[in-house]
Amino acid sequence: MKISYLGTGSWGFCLATLLAKKGYEVTSWTIEAPLAEQLQKTRLHPLFPNFPAPESMKFTTSMEEALEGADMIVESVTTRGLRPVLNELKQYTTLNCPFVMTSKGIEIESGKTLPDVATDILGSDSQRFIGMISGPSFAREIIAGLPTSIVGTGFDQDVILKICDVFTTDTLRVYPNSDIQGIALAGALKNIIAICCGMADELNMGFSAKAALMTRGLHEIRKLAVAMGCRAETFSGLAGMGDLSMTCSSPLSRNFQFGRKLAQGKTVEEAQQEIGTVVEGYYSCQAAVKLSCDTKIPMPISEGLYKLFHNELTIEDALPYLMQRAVKEEHL
Repeated sequence: MKISYLGTGSWGFCLATLLAKKGYEVTSWTIEAPLAEQLQKTRLHPLFPNFPAPESMKFTTSMEEALEGADMIVESVTTRGLRPVLNELKQYTTLNCPFVMTSKGIEIESGKTLPDVATDILGSDSQRFIGMISGPSFAREIIAGLPTSIVGTGFDQDVILKICDVFTTDTLRVYPNSDIQGIALAGALKNIIAICCGMADELNMGFSAKAALMTRGLHEIRKLAVAMGCRAETFSGLAGMGDLSMTCSSPLSRNFQFGRKLAQGKTVEEAQQEIGTVVEGYYSCQAAVKLSCDTKIPMPISEGLYKLFHNELTIEDALPYLMQRAVKEEHL
């Protein structure tokens, strides 16, 4: 079985390595020629020098070469980079095999989930091939073989089961869940709450405040998702509560670290530069506010963070603003 892997960042490299070690023929594509050359020659990724890629893996900057004969295509690119990557993919192939998305975000301009972006570009006839994996997982833990559980989803049940089978290993357990839109929203919107929890952590607001942010954050995410036709129970599972709790509490989380740096007084630009990779929660926050307006579902945490990003609230006022809202009956 040949797998074409689009993207060789930390997440893309680790998952591609996992698939290659399982015995699949993996070709990884990147736009970065020096990185492709280094990986092909040394097998070492600069972010993971202790975990060499298997000799069977190939690295290329030619998408046409990467896609040739693929039985499955997997993407790990940024949300903002997804549309141009898919437009290029469309030039070389008509989708007729599972296309697995691993990115987490919402397109800012359209407010579309990533599965909808893929359907928009690849066409409605391709939708049945589109799937996704998501859940509480860090690249460095997966490549180290630490036990991890996530979910596999899609529009077609056969594709879902195929994804779960391909990605499951002795240390990575993949559970099927057919609520692809709910899983896409959960993966994107939890990053907003993680930024707020990072801010609370840096400001020494205590564990109780972070627990409140996580609980109320999950509540507003679920309300929005249900209004958009998703299943409420999805948000009690791995892709919802599981991913949220991990991202909101671990120093390995880019979004958590981004929040801490903002609370240290750094600008958005300075914080992103120090982290060195894309912080999807910053962009998802803008999309969440748009979706909140479209659906008329209040999202006070997302709205408060959005105001902070646009200098309508100071860092000192932002979290108290979120924690001192009017008390109402807790409807779940």
